[in-house]
Amino acid sequence: MDVLNKRATSINNGKALFNAIGCNVCHVRSITTAPAGTVINQGAFTVPAALGNKTIHPFSDFLLHDVGTGDGIVQNGGPSTRNKVRTAPLWGMRTRNRLMHDGETLTRNEAILRHFGEANPVINNYLSLSDTQKAQLITFLNSL
Repeated sequence: MDVLNKRATSINNGKALFNAIGCNVCHVRSITTAPAGTVINQGAFTVPAALGNKTIHPFSDFLLHDVGTGDGIVQNGGPSTRNKVRTAPLWGMRTRNRLMHDGETLTRNEAILRHFGEANPVINNYLSLSDTQKAQLITFLNSL
């Protein structure tokens, strides 16, 4: 198998692992934008046709979650959001060398392991992967 086929296989295996261990629960592959004409931000913006009803692949649900890395700053959902952070989109991840909302994480492995709280089951699933499977998952992330 040549190098490109090995990489493609590793990416595909990593994608399957991403879904199997539960990363896709918050890092959603696809979402559809609001329909054209939708008024958002209390009337400050109307979704134009060019942006309306489009399927995008951000690998994010853009919701607030407690993953143990919140900074104590209350979000726009009241006091209960104090330790929550918005799910970062993973698209373009291959170009980033500083990760998580605070930019303090330098490796994909470390970023995965920093997801506590709501993501504990996913972390436990990740920890149960073999070294080869972890490498495949990281290869997939580096393909985004």
